[in-house]
Amino acid sequence: MPMKPNHEDALTAAGPFPRHELEAVYRAIHSRRDVRDQFLPDPLPDELVQRLLEAAHAAPSVGFMQPWSFILIRDEATREAAHKAFLRANDEAAELFSGAQAETYRSLKLEGIRKAPLSICITCDPDRAGPVVLGRTHNPRMDVYSTVCAVQNLWLAARAEGVGVGWVSIFHDADIKALLGIPERVEIVAWLCLGYVDQLYSEPELAVKGWRERLPLGELVHEGRWPQEKR
Repeated sequence: MPMKPNHEDALTAAGPFPRHELEAVYRAIHSRRDVRDQFLPDPLPDELVQRLLEAAHAAPSVGFMQPWSFILIRDEATREAAHKAFLRANDEAAELFSGAQAETYRSLKLEGIRKAPLSICITCDPDRAGPVVLGRTHNPRMDVYSTVCAVQNLWLAARAEGVGVGWVSIFHDADIKALLGIPERVEIVAWLCLGYVDQLYSEPELAVKGWRERLPLGELVHEGRWPQEKR
């Protein structure tokens, strides 16, 4: 008769990090930036890319479904085609703004596809863990939310490694799926541009350039329930 597994054997000690490690975690969080134009041309070593992917793969996922996949794009022709897909969508997006905001929008650099030496397309496979997934039974988007956690893990690890990351979201999914051979059922979550950087903005670039300001945290924290609308 097989012995029942002792789940206590899988437990390990918990507790706060030593002070210097704790500070490093918060530094990565608060100094992370969306990079578009500060990329250096130097290629990223394979072992560094592997560490970033391992950090992403260590992300939490609902039902431990691990729905993410990572497509590494270094080929110049593929990146050029992705850039053209961005330009088409960006022209459409620019038409949605008007006046001074439209002018500001057109002045912003919103991607680094051609400048960054590496792009990673991160996808979500909704079928990875079968049709019924623990924790996804009542919210079918939990697989996508889990994949976003992998994006954030990679981003913070990259910041600690001195690697800049830029998230490109302005494109038609059909264009990128056709370019990379992604099945229709698989969702694109992020196109990330990665490369070494030696400078970062001290504040988010869109705040520096006047697009939006960071909202005060106090306005976003509510005790117990959603605040009642003022009449």
